[in-house]
Amino acid sequence: MMKNTITEASIYEAQGLKEEALEIYKNILKKDPSNQNAIDAVRRLSGFRSKHKDLNAQMLDFFINMKSDTEINEFKRWLVKI
Repeated sequence: MMKNTITEASIYEAQGLKEEALEIYKNILKKDPSNQNAIDAVRRLSGFRSKHKDLNAQMLDFFINMKSDTEINEFKRWLVKI
């Protein structure tokens, strides 16, 4: 059994289990409030996702299939917009 790690949360998120992932990210922040990965994930999953469900599905597909540095940078820019 995993213990509230970024990897565990990312797996849940990739499987579409957003609420579970969000709870793990929040638990990580309770232990380490400066964890930038968890901060970014909470921002990404809180509020925005319910307003833009179709966009989130598109970006998840894009995220899963990224192969180049250009695509990774484009995804990072999208995350910053959130």
